Amino acid sequence: MREILGRRRRLLSRRNNGRPEVLGAALTFATEWRWPVLPGVAADPQGRARCGCPDPECTVPGAHPFDPGLLAATTDERMVRWWWTNRPSAPIVLATGGKAPCAVSLPALAAARALDALDRKGMRLGPVIASPTRWSILVAPYSMEQLGELLYAKDFVPGSLRFHGEGGYIALPPSETGQGQIRWERAPLPGSAAPWVPDVEAVVDAVVEALTRTGVSAPEL
Repeated sequence: MREILGRRRRLLSRRNNGRPEVLGAALTFATEWRWPVLPGVAADPQGRARCGCPDPECTVPGAHPFDPGLLAATTDERMVRWWWTNRPSAPIVLATGGKAPCAVSLPALAAARALDALDRKGMRLGPVIASPTRWSILVAPYSMEQLGELLYAKDFVPGSLRFHGEGGYIALPPSETGQGQIRWERAPLPGSAAPWVPDVEAVVDAVVEALTRTGVSAPEL
């Protein structure tokens, strides 16, 4: 009987819009890792591919801040609990930059090939976040000046690379967005400490070299 009751509780938990899992993840990010987070706008219930925000042409449906805005991102436990208690299925959005990680993202197919090439080189990477269309490699915080100098020194930078720094954001696992499930492609190691992330210079150098050497033509997505 206890076995049956336990299975029933787990099933009910999964059917409850993923609330315990999403809330638990948001609390880990905010209170243990000190990453400022906020709830993203939900996808349109009338059509998952559309966004719940007023923009009918939204390119990141359900994967961006709206109400509250990005400046509301916080590490405060009470605020995080209140948000996801009232909006249990809201995506978790990380405000990048400052003391929080930044990210370098590229289209999913190109990212998978690039990561294979980096693994063969023995390149150490931190967490990698995957959506159905794009993967994001988390990197240490950087300034716009630092990024500008880095890119200026390059002969070629694929136009499909995107940089999520100060004033930017990305959706974190296990969010469900209009584009699909957000997951860890490379999950952080278990533990309470914030995961290690590499410098942006090392990641950009390695990714550009990998894409160039492997002949990957990363589309503008």
